[in-house]
Amino acid sequence: MEVLKYNEAGLIPAIVQEVTTREVLMLAWMNRQAVEKTLSTGEVWFYSRSRQKMWKKGETSGHVQKLKGLYYDCDADTLLVLAEQVGGAACHEGYSSCFHNKVNPDGTVTVEGEQQFNPAEVYGKQGSTGPEIIDELFQVILSRKAEMPEGSYTTYLFTKGVDKICKKVGEESAEVIIGAKNNNNEELSYEAADLIYHLLVLLANQNLAVGEIYEQLAKRRK
Repeated sequence: MEVLKYNEAGLIPAIVQEVTTREVLMLAWMNRQAVEKTLSTGEVWFYSRSRQKMWKKGETSGHVQKLKGLYYDCDADTLLVLAEQVGGAACHEGYSSCFHNKVNPDGTVTVEGEQQFNPAEVYGKQGSTGPEIIDELFQVILSRKAEMPEGSYTTYLFTKGVDKICKKVGEESAEVIIGAKNNNNEELSYEAADLIYHLLVLLANQNLAVGEIYEQLAKRRK
């Protein structure tokens, strides 16, 4: 893969196309590690420029992309990823493709296609804060536990059991510490969210309601 030409930030654009329908699903960025991990795991990974870290497509929603082919263009500066889209939605807004906003000749915009899922059920309602978003997320985790949908990261954790979940809680705790030591609040908030998610999965796995944690916190306030 030495032929690939990454930009000055070490990134290369990657266009993702559904392998069966050839629908263009999205465009994201990969670094060298994301390319290597995509090839080695068979699932598509990217690099987030805003969070400055690797991320697996569908790690939150469960709508992962299974690699079916990887190509580069004649200039070796753009990738084409052929993938099987699990869950039917590549877009975080719930649409099958991120390119669902059609610009008409008169300048107006038409939204094409139907949402494949409700983003609020996966990511929480926009604007929710405090216990509301925690409760929403916990309900999603409980539904994953009950239904165990294929391709969901939460399903994977429940399948692996308490040892794997506890390991992830430990790893995310370390990432929170690193974020704080780096004095990077964006990194810290992102890692703290990861820790809270994995902690909620642990509570669900142990059949402990999140409300019991609220009660413990309330007792300490008294």
